[in-house]
Amino acid sequence: QVQLVESGGGLVQAGGSLRLSCAASGRSFSSYTMGWFRQAPGKEREFVARILGNGDTYYKESVKGRFTISRDNAKNLYLQMNSLKPEDTAVYYCNARPYWGQGTQVTVSS
Repeated sequence: QVQLVESGGGLVQAGGSLRLSCAASGRSFSSYTMGWFRQAPGKEREFVARILGNGDTYYKESVKGRFTISRDNAKNLYLQMNSLKPEDTAVYYCNARPYWGQGTQVTVSS
């Protein structure tokens, strides 16, 4: 059974940093695209970043230069978030199609 479990969310002041982790179990995702999405209250879930099996990365325009997606082996995915802004507040989800994690809350105070 495939599971994606996020961790690392929390409350941080604007300008601060957080590192999200996603632990995958049940299969290897080393050659698969994995990504991060987020959903703010009252808004639709949106793409944040993805990393392809070959290591190429893509980002939502508003997080470029502040967020970095990475993976360290077949089963762990990360999102380093720096210079956080209040508009980054959302529940962040790990994704490896068709699987989703349960989400981790990130709250950025102004």
